[in-house]
Amino acid sequence: MELVTPHIGLVVWTTVSFLILLTILGKFAWKPILGAINERERFIEDALLKAEAAKEEMSRLTNENDALLKQARAERDVILSEAKKLKDQIISEAKDAAHTEGARMIELARIEINNQKAIAMADVKNQVATLSLEIAEKVLKEQLADQQKQNELVSQLLKEVKL
Repeated sequence: MELVTPHIGLVVWTTVSFLILLTILGKFAWKPILGAINERERFIEDALLKAEAAKEEMSRLTNENDALLKQARAERDVILSEAKKLKDQIISEAKDAAHTEGARMIELARIEINNQKAIAMADVKNQVATLSLEIAEKVLKEQLADQQKQNELVSQLLKEVKL
């Protein structure tokens, strides 16, 4: 049991040693340790503040990015809308021009056809007139070649004529 119960001398010397060690540690070790702990605490607080500032800046930049993206989409939609309107206008103008040009070409063709028809009709009339004159000339030559036929023709014409 001697091992379990300490002697008074041992307790006193242990207490004295502990107080000396506590004084030495208080003078030389605790100030630097507490200073390092305080410095580390300040460093961590600064890092947290910087992280919070960076988080706020990231949030602000994200909001700005979203706004710019929305604006770019709106501008894209406007540009696409204008391009579609311009395309429709160009197509409409091209159709109108094609219809106008087609109508003009049809009218020119109609005029040309009428001109060619008139020329052909005039040519046919001239040929008919020429042929009629040639036939009449041949018939008259044949009828007037014979004296008896001439007399018969004159007498027939005289009978037809009423005075």
